[in-house]
Amino acid sequence: MYDFIIVGGGILGMSTAMQLKQVYPDKRMLLLEKESGPAQHQTGHNSGVIHAGVYYTPGSLKANFCLEGNLATKAFCEANDVPFDVCGKLLVATSELEMERMKALWERTAANGLEREWLSAGELAEREPNITGLGGILVPSSGIVDYGAVTRAMADQFKRMGGEIRYNSQVTGLEERRDGVVVKTSSDEFTSRYLVTCSGLMADRVIRMLGQDPGFTICPFRGEYYRLPKQHNDIVNHLIYPIPDPSMPFLGVHLTRMIDGSVTVGPNAVLAFKREGYRKRDVSLVDLAQMFSNPGILKVLAANLRPGLAEMKDSLYRRGYLERVRKYCPSLTMADLEPYPAGVRAQAVSRDGKLVDDFLFVNTARTVNVGNAPSPAATSALPIGTHIVEQVKVMVEG
Repeated sequence: MYDFIIVGGGILGMSTAMQLKQVYPDKRMLLLEKESGPAQHQTGHNSGVIHAGVYYTPGSLKANFCLEGNLATKAFCEANDVPFDVCGKLLVATSELEMERMKALWERTAANGLEREWLSAGELAEREPNITGLGGILVPSSGIVDYGAVTRAMADQFKRMGGEIRYNSQVTGLEERRDGVVVKTSSDEFTSRYLVTCSGLMADRVIRMLGQDPGFTICPFRGEYYRLPKQHNDIVNHLIYPIPDPSMPFLGVHLTRMIDGSVTVGPNAVLAFKREGYRKRDVSLVDLAQMFSNPGILKVLAANLRPGLAEMKDSLYRRGYLERVRKYCPSLTMADLEPYPAGVRAQAVSRDGKLVDDFLFVNTARTVNVGNAPSPAATSALPIGTHIVEQVKVMVEG
């Protein structure tokens, strides 16, 4: 019997496993991951941004964990020789309406305790000659990293301390008993005194395996990216973000410097027809049936029908996608949008048709389960792991 089993080899699962092993070095621990290696889904398919915490409601788990995670991620990378770059983020307003919205963001960044600088149009042009706008907010603490590399470094630490990792081990069944949890995989069966699940796109299904009603359903949204040609690797000096529409759930198309020196454009946000549907042609009839029979998801789709159709159109026709980024970077052309892998984000939707905005946990007597972990989950992985370990300690130590 194991003392702890952790399900999920993304950055949240690895962070939790590593920190559990640090707190309980003599306990027997196993991490199960269905893929052949770590960080194969959301962790390995994102923009790589070390977020500062600009947008999040003051006092929320998102805001608190992101602020702490920004510092913790950088410290972890320094200690483990993982390359990162603190290049800063620029939020750019391109209209008077966006300038008004930018004032609200300015107040929110103050409430969240962030260092920031208000830039006039001239100051913006001086810092970013290829970017056009009426003004901007510079947030210098934002950076970039390869979260897959961070996750692998966490896995190495976990294994060095004696933790066990089994890849190609998909969980197919869970049973919570009075004295522990039985975990069935595609090839084995394990027992553990306690269980932690960090299952991302499968979070609600894993919670249901425990006989629990999670109170939400995961709705997958594909974020599609393009990469600029190498000659544009120096087109921006910072991460460039538009001012988001507060009525929309996502942040809009941005220019992101990557840790390998390239620059990506994206993401958009289109409904994925499969939970792990990274390509437009990926379809799961099971996933579609669950989505389109779920009252909460149907309410979300109905409430966002017009912007959802616009996202779908721009997904199919690059010109619309290009125009969204040309608002602030007018020199880009159709030829500059080169293919780049997409990501799929797991968005929890409540029964009443609300997008669950904050981190969410569903716990039982012997299990801690991450239900909703939207962006900035990767940035926040270390404090989230600490939070989970504290919940486990309450179970273990009473």
